[in-house]
Amino acid sequence: MSRTPPEPSASVSGADAHYRALESLYDSAPINQLFRSALSIRAPGEARIDFTVEPQSFHAAGAAHGTLYFKMLDDASFYAANSLVSDRFLLTTAFNLHFTRPLREGPAFAEGRWISGKRRVFVADARIVDSSGEECARGTGTFLRSHIALAGLPGYRPR
Repeated sequence: MSRTPPEPSASVSGADAHYRALESLYDSAPINQLFRSALSIRAPGEARIDFTVEPQSFHAAGAAHGTLYFKMLDDASFYAANSLVSDRFLLTTAFNLHFTRPLREGPAFAEGRWISGKRRVFVADARIVDSSGEECARGTGTFLRSHIALAGLPGYRPR
């Protein structure tokens, strides 16, 4: 398994513009209006989403519902992988999730990192850490290069 990230499809300065455009794409997604969250991409194959767990995302026992775990883990790993692809939008084809502890109200973050894949299929993982520094979940996703051009998506634009 390869552990060296492929070079982004753009130059070094172009890579930074690509990261900012992906952050704008994240902000433009209607689903993200439901969550207080912010994506940051600082290096190829790495992404972080800072978010706030709020009571409206709780299940009946008073902790975050699994949909919040999945969304943040999928997004963090997706953007880690898509940071390496500057021409096409990736699609999640599979995702495996492991819950390790309840996620309570307050700040948390999901950090994703690319694991393998350089052409058509990418694998990335992510973990969620709560405000006390404890890991609450981890997951691994498989992402496929689609026919959807990033440049054609209205939210994909540098900030």
